[in-house]
Amino acid sequence: MKKMTSLLGAITLTLGLAACGSDSADNENATIGEKVDYEIIGIDPGAGLMKATNQAISDYELSDWTLVEGSSAAMTAALKKAYDKEEPIIVTGWTPHWMFTAYDLKYLEDPKGSYGEDENIHSIVRNGLKEDMPEAYEVLDNFHWTTEDMGVVMMDIYEGESPEKAAESWVEENADKVSEWTDGVDSVDGDKIKIGYVAWDSEIASTNVVGQVLTDLGYDVTLSQVEAGPMWTGVADGSLDAHIAGWLPITHEDYASKYEGQFEDLGANLEGTKLGLVVPSYMDIDSIEDLKE
Repeated sequence: MKKMTSLLGAITLTLGLAACGSDSADNENATIGEKVDYEIIGIDPGAGLMKATNQAISDYELSDWTLVEGSSAAMTAALKKAYDKEEPIIVTGWTPHWMFTAYDLKYLEDPKGSYGEDENIHSIVRNGLKEDMPEAYEVLDNFHWTTEDMGVVMMDIYEGESPEKAAESWVEENADKVSEWTDGVDSVDGDKIKIGYVAWDSEIASTNVVGQVLTDLGYDVTLSQVEAGPMWTGVADGSLDAHIAGWLPITHEDYASKYEGQFEDLGANLEGTKLGLVVPSYMDIDSIEDLKE
């Protein structure tokens, strides 16, 4: 009987502590920081978005806050878990991204400009590609689409399609747009081309679409998922022929500067991206400055 009483007492104490913790998290008087354990859910540590977020933490004097490193997939999984329960969460985010279609989200205002102005995504190729693979070079130079185009592919992938199938479907359904990229370009016979990309949902979508277009032209295409650093290094040293994932002028500024002269920038393939801190719209917070409270 004593053992049973002791066990019941332990259970009661545990449940009581859990309830207290829950009450603390749900307490209307708790600050935003207390509600989210002073954590910002980030992505891979090498991303420019993480660098900008560390800058924001410094600019806004958020010394109590921690930027949690992880991956794009881990970030969106944490967001979904919190969103489904209508719990508070703060994540590093960017546009275009399928999560803005799947969930009702908002960017926190950035009055200090830590995240800079809107960026563009650039197509980057190795030096000499124009001479070695003129057909691929022309397609990559012509490649340009909108956030709406990209959003269709991203949502198909999010809803369960493989990246390859989602890209194939988009290419089939947008023949007119694709023809603008391939107009006058001759087909090839199994020429090998290697394209790198980072595991951001936006880059998975765009790289698979371009890979499909080049495959249809007769190329033997290899898509290699790497981190941002190796992606830029690969184009600079020629182990990769191209990537179409250059977020400029801020996110990949360090890599572009480091390898200046060792690659060719074909210009933007998509305009109007955005970086920042993102929260569900049900959260009563509007600015990064509010995190200091």
